[in-house]
Amino acid sequence: MTTRRAMVAANWKMNKTLFEASELIKAMMPSLNQIENVDIVLCPPFTNLSLARIETATSDVKVGAQNMHWEESGAFTGEVSPTMLNALGVEYVIIGHSERRQYFAETDETVNRKVHSAFAHHLIPIICVGETLSQREKGVTRSWVEGQVKAALKDLSVRDVKKCVLAYEPIWAIGTGKTATSKDANEVIGYIRNTVAGLYGKEAADAIRIQYGGSMKPANATELMAMPEIDGGLIGGASLKAKDFSEIVHYRKQAE
Repeated sequence: MTTRRAMVAANWKMNKTLFEASELIKAMMPSLNQIENVDIVLCPPFTNLSLARIETATSDVKVGAQNMHWEESGAFTGEVSPTMLNALGVEYVIIGHSERRQYFAETDETVNRKVHSAFAHHLIPIICVGETLSQREKGVTRSWVEGQVKAALKDLSVRDVKKCVLAYEPIWAIGTGKTATSKDANEVIGYIRNTVAGLYGKEAADAIRIQYGGSMKPANATELMAMPEIDGGLIGGASLKAKDFSEIVHYRKQAE
């Protein structure tokens, strides 16, 4: 039986003004303070990170950023550095989300550079990997995702690999209302864990947490989280509603 602690992370993407973020966090916090055996991370837009740290300061809820540059400073207009995140007390950072890869030219190389920078600045990366619908239909899901994992974790130490969080996001299931079956999701995440084992050994593979990031909702959270390879969820749309997010993080109660 796994000893990995579940993690549910809220990726708000480009949503919520400062006032809206404050209202949402205040609505969430009473239920998020009642969670045992689940780590919770809120990842709002950069403009709301300071607020999120303040609103969660007296709780066990952690705060993460949705992206960062690998350099500490420089002529990179519009970017945010790891040291800036450190100054805000941020502990996690999402790296390589499919939307960053699709719309902002994120590559396997830049993902790896950001992962190394995150660890150099004591941030825990939530590294996203996943296939498109066409790749799935061509039957290359396994090789594609394995390649992304190998590239993202390149040249890391075993110690850092154990601290990583990976998020499998079938791109075809993000914002489309489609969801991979729990069996399908568990199978691909199993491939990912086997890839980590091949690179860094069974101990590292057993330690690393791998989330499912393909439209997890209250209706399917319990079933997905019951799968042996799935250690949590990277939640998009459902994290923008306090009730829905609360039901996901309380997935164990739904199973009772």
